Amino acid sequence: MSKSTFQKPIEIKISTVVAVSAILYTSDGIALDAALNEMTGGVPDFFEGDLAVIDVGSLAPGSERIDWASTIALLKKYRLNPVAVRNATPDMVEEIQAHGLSLDSGKREEPAPPAPAPAKAAAPASAAAPAAAPAVGAGGTMIIDTPVRAGQRIYARGGDLIVMAVVNNGAELIADGSIHVYNTLNGRALAGASGKTDARIFALSMAPELLSIAGVYSTFEDGFPAAHARQPTQIRLVGDRLDIQSVNSATRA
Repeated sequence: MSKSTFQKPIEIKISTVVAVSAILYTSDGIALDAALNEMTGGVPDFFEGDLAVIDVGSLAPGSERIDWASTIALLKKYRLNPVAVRNATPDMVEEIQAHGLSLDSGKREEPAPPAPAPAKAAAPASAAAPAAAPAVGAGGTMIIDTPVRAGQRIYARGGDLIVMAVVNNGAELIADGSIHVYNTLNGRALAGASGKTDARIFALSMAPELLSIAGVYSTFEDGFPAAHARQPTQIRLVGDRLDIQSVNSATRA
């Protein structure tokens, strides 16, 4: 086989993976099942196979020991795919690993300071639809000037993301800071990906499939709220819910 036609059997590349947090306040499987059923409204594909990190840091004192096999099966029943456990106590570790789950400390690496020379944009995770080369500012802001197509994922690590063109259905924007779309936002936008609760999402025309700030998210299968659909809109996190406001109004919707 000639060198020019040789293809490596495997290649490892850095990718950005977003997982939802399943925060347990009880280990009672019946209560968890009832809560998930109410949350999803019985819709079988509500989560669409999303990766999930099980967070046990908020379990009530004196909770019964977690039945990991049943808990994993329950999450999979609702099409969540558990991959790790966060805030596990030492006595949980062996059993967690025996069920093939990783341990997540919840700690994140601080982003490296920007180099004095212009940074080279990283390729998006999706190889099928590469992103246009973004401009990265000194403050860590990433700027995208071209449309973001279905299947593309753009991640602004450690800063804000600004998109000047349309974001199509099936596209995904991720930023550790805020997301600004000076056009129509049709796809998914996940701001505050590193846990920044004061991050916001802005769009001149808001029609998203999913919005998330610091892991709190909402989906819009039935369409974005009519009062703000296709309008200049901002999204912020208030407590444990996403708050929708007009960009031109300081009054909460």
